[in-house]
Amino acid sequence: MQLARVIGTVVATVKNDSLEGRKLLIVQSLNARLQPQGTPLVALDSIGAGIGELVFWCRGKEASFPFKREDTPTDCTIIAIVDSEAHVHIESDITNEGRRR
Repeated sequence: MQLARVIGTVVATVKNDSLEGRKLLIVQSLNARLQPQGTPLVALDSIGAGIGELVFWCRGKEASFPFKREDTPTDCTIIAIVDSEAHVHIESDITNEGRRR
């Protein structure tokens, strides 16, 4: 799983039949400080995320697990919405003892 922010939507006039009614979103991966890293990706939304939300996404064969694996062609899927950025522990917030300040 990787952390990302939803930054846009994708409109497809032609797509695989198993993707009908499913939302495609553009996600930007984030580092531990919630700063953008890498290039944006198109992800299949399995949970109802929206633009601006902080989400977790996965790739590879695991990306098809929320769906019927043999029927849904996806390699990048949004699998969770992070309720609050306060839930993300930034590296500088952790002391040498491994406890939060």
